Amino acid sequence: MTRRLSWFVILVMALGYLFLYGPIISLVFFSFNQSKLVTVWGGFSTQWYGALLNDNQVISAFFLSLKIAILSSTIATIIGTIAGYILARFGAFRGRTVLSGMVTAPLVMPEVITGLSMLLLFVTAADVIGWPEKRGFTTITIAHITFTLSYISVVMQSRFSTLDISLEEAAQDLGARPLKVFFVITLPIVAPAIVSGFLLGFTISIDDLVITSFTSGPGANTLPMVIFSKVRLGLNPEINALASLIIAVVA
Repeated sequence: MTRRLSWFVILVMALGYLFLYGPIISLVFFSFNQSKLVTVWGGFSTQWYGALLNDNQVISAFFLSLKIAILSSTIATIIGTIAGYILARFGAFRGRTVLSGMVTAPLVMPEVITGLSMLLLFVTAADVIGWPEKRGFTTITIAHITFTLSYISVVMQSRFSTLDISLEEAAQDLGARPLKVFFVITLPIVAPAIVSGFLLGFTISIDDLVITSFTSGPGANTLPMVIFSKVRLGLNPEINALASLIIAVVA
């Protein structure tokens, strides 16, 4: 009975992994297809990688996404670390419930609602104070900071909650001021969590499509927006090549 169960488990696992990774393997395989038909093999070729590197629209969209992801993740990591520290260490204080709700709301809010609310905010601000004059890099970055901040705050709050506070107390007993304790003791210990939060925010930012579509403007197309627009016009082996490069970088 145990032998049969083990084979059944292995079979289910194999089918599960095939379901998850089969399409990815197929995508990489057909990125080297000479034919324009992405489902018909026409011979081995790397022409689509060359075409991709000469596609100015994709290249500019990639660098725009990269700049937005780096800037928004950096700012969100700084604010998220502070918010996580406050929620984990300051106990009950006036406004804690509001702060906690504001931090976690984007986690459960549909992206369509978040994107629409950000769009209405920017339109209203432009009418009232004249800023922003147009939607683009700045508005996308602000929107990405808003929703990546939630993920980073949760990560940092969890890390600060599990940190052994006796290490900080020992440093204070030896004469270190609270600010020095934070930068010399606390910050190096939680540094892996900070890096993890940054990478999480970076991944979410560079992958976002829905919120970016609401907050972008003419001439500000990120990589997911360009990919989505190209796919809508039909499958193109150039997109397979782009996806393969992204998979290679992630791997």
